[in-house]
Amino acid sequence: MIVQDPHRVPLSPAQKARRINMNADLYGTFAEIGAGQETVRHFFRAGGASQTIAKAMSAYDKDFSNAIYGPEPGNRFVCESRLKNMLRHEYGLITDRLSRKDHPTKRFFTYANTVATSTFERPHSGHGWVGVRFQTAPDQPTSDVILHFRLHDPDMSLQQESIGVLGVNLMHGCMFNHADPQEIMTALYDNVSRHVVEIDMIQMNGPAFAQVDNRLLSLQLVKRGYTDAVLFGPDGQNLQASEMLYKKNILAIRGSFRPVTKVNIDMIMNGYNMFIKEQRVDRQNLQVLFEITLNNLKSDTGDVDEKDFIDRADILCSLGQTVLISNYQEYYKLVEYFSRYTKARMGLIMGVNNLVEVFDERYYRELNGGVLEAFGILFHRDLKIYVYPSRASASDQIMTTVNMPVHPRLKPLYDYLLFNKRLVDITNFDPNVLHIFSKQVLDMIRGGKAGWEELVPPYVDNMIKDNRLFGFTPEKASAQA
Repeated sequence: MIVQDPHRVPLSPAQKARRINMNADLYGTFAEIGAGQETVRHFFRAGGASQTIAKAMSAYDKDFSNAIYGPEPGNRFVCESRLKNMLRHEYGLITDRLSRKDHPTKRFFTYANTVATSTFERPHSGHGWVGVRFQTAPDQPTSDVILHFRLHDPDMSLQQESIGVLGVNLMHGCMFNHADPQEIMTALYDNVSRHVVEIDMIQMNGPAFAQVDNRLLSLQLVKRGYTDAVLFGPDGQNLQASEMLYKKNILAIRGSFRPVTKVNIDMIMNGYNMFIKEQRVDRQNLQVLFEITLNNLKSDTGDVDEKDFIDRADILCSLGQTVLISNYQEYYKLVEYFSRYTKARMGLIMGVNNLVEVFDERYYRELNGGVLEAFGILFHRDLKIYVYPSRASASDQIMTTVNMPVHPRLKPLYDYLLFNKRLVDITNFDPNVLHIFSKQVLDMIRGGKAGWEELVPPYVDNMIKDNRLFGFTPEKASAQA
């Protein structure tokens, strides 16, 4: 659910379009594919469009679209590469055809979208890409804002109307609020319902956004309730789930990674080695994800600590990992999310202590079918859970699926999953790292205590020290030495 500032009164789409039209220095093109020319229609209706709109077009036919923008891999039309090609081509035409001498004060722009609305056969399958390439001043290079959205309302006319309003919001934000990326994001849902449109990826690039960390934009999407999950890659660039996860085998590990420890690395390495040996797993078509839930990002005060998030993200990215930020507390919701994009075999790596919580009926009270409904969602898919052992101290017994505590009422279900090898122990683990817990390492770093370096992977300790991550300070470390 999106919570807007009650004191903020948004402009209507007509007001925003009129404000752009009345600015004599804004001039550009609109290119829309797949849902009609819903955005530019607002500008035509607002009046004064003749001094703003150089061209409005819709290369609706696929052959014509390919002839103009070039074919995409797999002959796709609703994808990020098509949108970028549209922005490149249309903006290039402006600069080629208009003399800057004749238009010395103009700030050129190109708005583009490529959309597939829902169909009667697939009423909730609609999605699209929308972007703006624009100048902040006549003598400045361009900047881009690109976003992906999913459509949830089965009414196609309502979808089209929402796409048009979303486009106007994005255009207005880029033209007048490029210095405030947070306001651009806030205004995206002006006069648009989250029940109709879900924004699940946003990217801001170029000189206007030189100070923007796109990973924080991803976090904001989840934090604001615009979507429930976002992805970003090792390079820090935001990713779209349907393009990254489509028809792939997925292997995910959840944790706080605050910081990454030798236990995390041992878990992923051994879980990965077991997963790729599965008959229905294609190693060349596999996506590994490190997942952090929004709850795991909250500080002691209950707020999401963005500095702490970036610290974790920097380390995971430096290790070459793709990161998933989600609002899915329950694992069955995470698996349900993956199932939007793939039917291939999936794997979850989790500690045995987490598995104990999975079998706790308290977490499923909001479901009519309780724990059975949750497990039906989990294991109706082609899913395996790889269970990493735990040992609280060197003197304690190692806990695995063999001696894990399970309520007698759920023991038959548990035994069934074990017998069918849907729950599998990770056996090739390093017993020398079982005593390591992220919370303990974090406390040692913050307290300046010696010895934490031996608990994290190689090079991670240097990264923490060099960048002063997680509250590390040389002064504390020296005082404790």
